[in-house]
Amino acid sequence: MSESIKELRAIFKPKYQRAFLGLIKQSLKLDNQGVADMIGVSRRAVSDWQVEKFSIPLVAVKNLCKKAKLGVPKEIETRDRYWYTHGGGNAGGVEVYKKYGYIGGDPEYRKKKWYEWWDEKGKFNKNAITATLPIHIPRQSADLAEFFGILLGDGGISRRQVTVTVHKIDDKKYADYIKNLIKRLFKIVPSFYLSKKDNVIDIVVSRSELVKFLVNSGLPIGSKVRHQVDVPQWIKRSDKFSASCIRGLFDTDGCLYTDKHLIRGKSYLNCGMNFTNRSIPLLNFFRSKLEKLGYHPTQKTQFSIFLRREQEILRYFKEIGSKNFKCNNKLNEFLKYKYGEVPKWS
Repeated sequence: MSESIKELRAIFKPKYQRAFLGLIKQSLKLDNQGVADMIGVSRRAVSDWQVEKFSIPLVAVKNLCKKAKLGVPKEIETRDRYWYTHGGGNAGGVEVYKKYGYIGGDPEYRKKKWYEWWDEKGKFNKNAITATLPIHIPRQSADLAEFFGILLGDGGISRRQVTVTVHKIDDKKYADYIKNLIKRLFKIVPSFYLSKKDNVIDIVVSRSELVKFLVNSGLPIGSKVRHQVDVPQWIKRSDKFSASCIRGLFDTDGCLYTDKHLIRGKSYLNCGMNFTNRSIPLLNFFRSKLEKLGYHPTQKTQFSIFLRREQEILRYFKEIGSKNFKCNNKLNEFLKYKYGEVPKWS
């Protein structure tokens, strides 16, 4: 008798199964529960697949790829459901499964006893599965102000997740910086999700306690434009914190550019800084704080602020700085091309 397709398992190389599920969730904009509901399995099963505790049924892999409009990975192997069994003892376990349909006791009885435990004890236990995972609550600092700037620039907050989205090629090193910043502030390690379709990296933290902390700190859930978000007052009151927040905003929603002008047959090379955002309070903060710090920003359009004076741009990178390697490299290339050297502080 031929082997049933439902009993075949997809065997990924180490860490590839985790990456596969991350890509599926990113493509479909789903969490583990959403994936579980879509293919008719438990959330626990998807969680076990995510940490590579168990292999995924081949039929589930194909179904997920079809839903996400992705090709089935070519690197996977397919094996029998019981490929891992060896010797008489394990073979006996297989026979038990074939005869009774389960191993380790009646699942209906276990389910009944679990519900009894849940009603009597489990739902009152603060350490039960419903408990939220804790985070470290950081003090107000320049690092925290910078993280708020990053979130207000290219971040997003949902009911259970915090996400920062950056370009997966241009901002690859910056993504690592953001990951380490989050780890330093909250003592948690975010996940990376790559999108082939959109060329972005999503830096994601799935912690309800982090969402609660950010909301209590003045950052809203949902659209930043619709809410017309603003910078928290504790940042505005400090020039040091404001400068750090500006750095986070510019590193995510800003750009450094160069342009050439031809005047009387002579070519002139100039650089400029541009910050664009659709939240008017954020734009007002960005401009007013730069002015307070002695800069001369201009705003020729409603949603964009510019710095055009070369000496002020150099001063910005020296005093406020950038943690986005893309911006620093672009400035160094401009200075090297125009003057043949770059500042020692760069």
